[in-house]
Parts: sequence; C-alpha cells; structure tokens
Amino acid sequence: MKQMTFASAAWQNKGKVTRRERFLGEMDAVVPWSRIEALIEPHYPKAGNGTQPMPMQRMLRIYFMQQWFNLSDPAAEDALYDSESMRRFAGIELTEDTVPDETTILRFRHLLEEHRLTEQIFALVRGLLEQKRLLVKSGTIVDATIIDAPPSTKNEAKARDPEMKQGKKNSREWRFGMKAHVGTDTNGLVHTLVTTDAAASEIKQLPKLLHGAERELYGDQAYWSEMHRVAAKAHGVRYRVNRRPANRERPLTQHQRRLNRLRSATRARGEHAFHVIKNLWGFTKVRYRGLAKNTARLFTMFALANLYMVRRRLLPLQETCRC
Repeated sequence: MKQMTFASAAWQNKGKVTRRERFLGEMDAVVPWSRIEALIEPHYPKAGNGTQPMPMQRMLRIYFMQQWFNLSDPAAEDALYDSESMRRFAGIELTEDTVPDETTILRFRHLLEEHRLTEQIFALVRGLLEQKRLLVKSGTIVDATIIDAPPSTKNEAKARDPEMKQGKKNSREWRFGMKAHVGTDTNGLVHTLVTTDAAASEIKQLPKLLHGAERELYGDQAYWSEMHRVAAKAHGVRYRVNRRPANRERPLTQHQRRLNRLRSATRARGEHAFHVIKNLWGFTKVRYRGLAKNTARLFTMFALANLYMVRRRLLPLQETCRC
C-alpha cells in the first residue's frame, strides 16, 4: 500500500464520481493492458545500474491519456500534477512516486513511433474485437476526414509542412492538412486505416481499405464508380455506394435519390469513429510535422475509439452497473 497524502485521502472520500473519473474507470476495464505491454516490452529500456526507467504501464497509461484529453507532452506533465483522477489512473502517488517529465513522455512516444508499435496496438485491438464477434467482416463502410495542419509559415522553418497539402471538402471548402481514410464494419468499428495528404483522391484509396471478405460495400458519392460497381457485382459484393449524377444535365432520378438516403442510414455509422476522435477527444488539428508521427497517433486513437464504442459490451456486468 502506498502512503496517501491528505489531499488524496480527501479526494477518495468525496461524494461524487466525476465524468472524467468514470470515463477513466471504464477505459481501464476494457483496455487489454497485458497484451499491449507484451508488444512494447521487447523494445522498452531495461533496468540497470544507472537511472531506472519509469514503469512501462505508467508510461503507457499517460500516453493513452494524452490521446483522450488531447494533451501535448508538457501539458500531460502538468495535468498529472493538477488532476488526482489522472494520477490515480497512472498509478502515481505524489508522496512516493516521481511524475514523468515532458522529456520522458516524449521519449516514450518516440519509442512507439520508431518501432511502429501503435500500428501493432491497432491490429491487436482489432483482433480482440474479432475474437469477441464485435467486429464483423460481412460489410465495409469507407469514409475519409480531413485533419487540419497549420497553414502559417511564421515558424522556425519559415514554411508549411511539405507533407501536408490543400484539399477540398464538400466541393466548396478548401482545407490544408492530412486525410485519414478508414474502412469500418457496418457498426462503425475501424478495421483499416490509410493516411494521405488532404489533396489525395478518396476513390484511389478504396482498394487499400478493403479486407477482401466483404459481401457489402458502402460509401458516399466520392467513392462511386460504374467500373467498381460492375466488378463488385461480378464478385458477389452488393455495391451500396451512393450514386452521383453523371453531369449537371442528367441529375439523379427520384428513385436514385431515395436509394442514396436509405444507404446513408448505414453509411453514416462509418463516421462514428471520426466523431469520437475529433469531437470527443479533440483531434481536429495535427500536433506534429509529417505524416508518419500523425499516422502513429491515429492508429492509437482509432484503436482506443474502437474500445470506447463497444465499452458497454466489454465491461463486466458489475462494472456496468456500478458506473
């Protein structure tokens, strides 16, 4: 047992469970900690005679909280001093444990990026959900979203990020940044992620977003192709991509518009993960330069978003009732 501070003891006896505390409790119960630690352990620094490394699970928990609360490395260090619920989640007691500084937090993130461990975490979570029959492969929904990058050149490099480009959203609004392309199952759980600059064509990424066992394919009008429709029919795949008009002189018929509305009811589920990472967790702007670092972050965020979206079904019955 760790020696509690008076502040920690008072916090433990408070009468209210905060939303942050409840959220951290739920995620603590559904994240497969031991499996993820087994992925990282071969690459994590080993204890020797010099400075001892921070406990690996503590660093992993801090890294996950960075994603959930959209914290930079310095902000994550500050939050650990400010928030008792975050210290509890990380297993830190101020009287006995050292709070990792921003450099230590940065080094852990770089370790995950260097060894492409976030992609492995994403694959591990996807496999876990498949085993529990929560992620189904009968159909795929394809979609994409733009994540903004700073367009200003008033920085140390005096230039915009060369790996980010300007793309159009909804044929009207120009956005500078990167694009996250996802393939999800028909419930909205992400099974595939591809990243490009914002100018990349969405339909060209379609083959990379399929796992090959689909019996149905959904997507918005950006993915419509008559050639793809014919090929899908030949392979026994029901092509449910929203049709777009051939030109302005030949608009969609009333029947075609009705079909698009019916398909959109299912297709909209592909945006659930975007809602989680952008609206709930605040990932609307890239934090790092280049596609590689931001792609590594996206793999982590979509893995955690998948767990978040099915957390009620993963939580033990007593945990669900208690929360």
